[in-house]
Amino acid sequence: MITTYFPKAKISMIKVDKHLLKKTDYDVKLVNGTKIEFNNSGEWTSVDCKKKSVPDELVPKHIRRKVAASYPDAIINRINKKSVGHIVGLSDGTELRFSLLGQLKKSSDSLEE
Repeated sequence: MITTYFPKAKISMIKVDKHLLKKTDYDVKLVNGTKIEFNNSGEWTSVDCKKKSVPDELVPKHIRRKVAASYPDAIINRINKKSVGHIVGLSDGTELRFSLLGQLKKSSDSLEE
């Protein structure tokens, strides 16, 4: 995954988290500041690119379309995969929660509207 989506990146740290009730997961930090979390099966569960954009291939198409339409000036710089959907962080500070079916369930900026 790292060599595919971050081909020029160098790994600065790998942390192995062994949980009592859960299986082991892994935190990887790249030299450019990107943080990636993997579950015990080696699948990514979280990607945080700080001020850079998460690679498009990691973001489901329906989420990319919704963000482009509703937040044209923002980039997706963080994504978390959950059992119930995805949580996406935008460069403007907005956080969006999507169901597995792609429905926008919650937005951190909805209280301000």
